[in-house]
Amino acid sequence: MLPPGAPPAGPTTAWAARRLDLVTNGESETPAQSYAWAPAPPAGPRRARRRRRAIILAVLVVAILAVIGVVIGVVVAASQPAASKAPHPGMALSVPSDTAAAKASATAPKGTDAATAAAYLAAQPTAVWLTPEHSGIGAVGATVAALLDEAKAADAALTLVVYGLPERDCGQYSAGGLAPADYETWVAEIGTALKAVPEVTTIVMLEPDSLALAPQCGNVDARVTQLQSAIGDLVADNTWIYLDGGHSSWLPADQMADLLRQAGVERVRGFATNVSNYNALGDEVAYAHKVSALLDGAHAVIDTSRNGAGSNGEWCNPSGRLIGEAGGTSGDDVVDLNLWIKPPGESDGTCNGGPAAGTWWAQSAVELTRNTAR
Repeated sequence: MLPPGAPPAGPTTAWAARRLDLVTNGESETPAQSYAWAPAPPAGPRRARRRRRAIILAVLVVAILAVIGVVIGVVVAASQPAASKAPHPGMALSVPSDTAAAKASATAPKGTDAATAAAYLAAQPTAVWLTPEHSGIGAVGATVAALLDEAKAADAALTLVVYGLPERDCGQYSAGGLAPADYETWVAEIGTALKAVPEVTTIVMLEPDSLALAPQCGNVDARVTQLQSAIGDLVADNTWIYLDGGHSSWLPADQMADLLRQAGVERVRGFATNVSNYNALGDEVAYAHKVSALLDGAHAVIDTSRNGAGSNGEWCNPSGRLIGEAGGTSGDDVVDLNLWIKPPGESDGTCNGGPAAGTWWAQSAVELTRNTAR
């Protein structure tokens, strides 16, 4: 107990009172009791300084983490435009004026099936293929700028295909492409032009067949490196990039997803399927969903330019095909929208009677539009 008039018990006075009780009762404290009851020494200047340093360090750590978070947010925002602006069904798509179909429409004899088919196809929103053979280094930037101006005037989105990769198509019908160093220069020129007109939505299919064909060509590592570099050059505000996603009857979904992951699909909007092929839309939608599920929800676009009759198993100028669903008319939670990526009427290559790849072929245009154009 405390003597009369003693101050209220605190850590020190409680200890003193307990010792007084022991003495009054004729007891003695043990060494353990003496240590346990001993009051803590008052905080000195050194302890106070340590406490202040700890507080300052904690504040600095929090500040640094906040800055890192802001930087990461800026980088992500720069590589992926706001999802609210993403391509979607019903959006206006540019109808380029300087296409093979437009030129054929102007030169084909009036009233012929060839002229009618060309005029119909020239009026459809279709992707423009950028190739070094037609718009090389020093020219491709001006080509893109002109296409952007046209799309801006129409208040529509521009759809482009970048197709100039080294050893393109592994020596098949679309063989060609640029040397590695020249390819970097060429793609950088395209990227500079895109960045100059950020108000135009641009949908970019980056190097069709490049990933799906890479295992067969034996150049997966080179392809991955080249595509990763190209992504870095093309990323821009309001530019939506889709890597090569093969198609539903080519590589299994898990293999395609692995290739896309290696190429950096998380840095872009997603992947494109059925480019220049003929598979039915339903098959491609199902395939896109399988690949997307393996890639944490990556989005897709599907080429429907020539799949109106489905596929007969051939990929190079097969007979009996039809144009497919008009571009920009369908989509879902994975497929942003369908597009006409391969221009109908342009040959797949010197097969089944066709001219060189990319060349206008009136016979094909007439056949593809036989249920529509006349």
